[in-house]
Amino acid sequence: MTARLLLLLALALGGGAAAAQEVASAPGAILRGLDKVSGATEDIEIAAGESMAFGRLIVSLTDCRYPAADPSANAYAHLTITDRAAGTVEFDGWMIASSPALSALDDPRYDVWLLRCKSS
Repeated sequence: MTARLLLLLALALGGGAAAAQEVASAPGAILRGLDKVSGATEDIEIAAGESMAFGRLIVSLTDCRYPAADPSANAYAHLTITDRAAGTVEFDGWMIASSPALSALDDPRYDVWLLRCKSS
């Protein structure tokens, strides 16, 4: 699973050259949440190491990384999303801003995706 994820990250960041790129960690991330029932969206600003509530979900950010040479380029974040009502982990892994479908939350009511890393 880890090798597959690293390959997906390398491909999403531009292939072989991106795999050799240096990355930097940001102090936080900006996510977008969608309630599919009401159609309401909400931007979620979260710091690394913190958790935020979105509906019945708890979103936790471990790290947000971006190419050091180009901070406005693609970002990827390690998230854990827990359904507090069911007590189950719905998502645990890396989300890629430019390709959210590669590694997406699978929930019947909510969508959460990464927009960008949050700079200091």
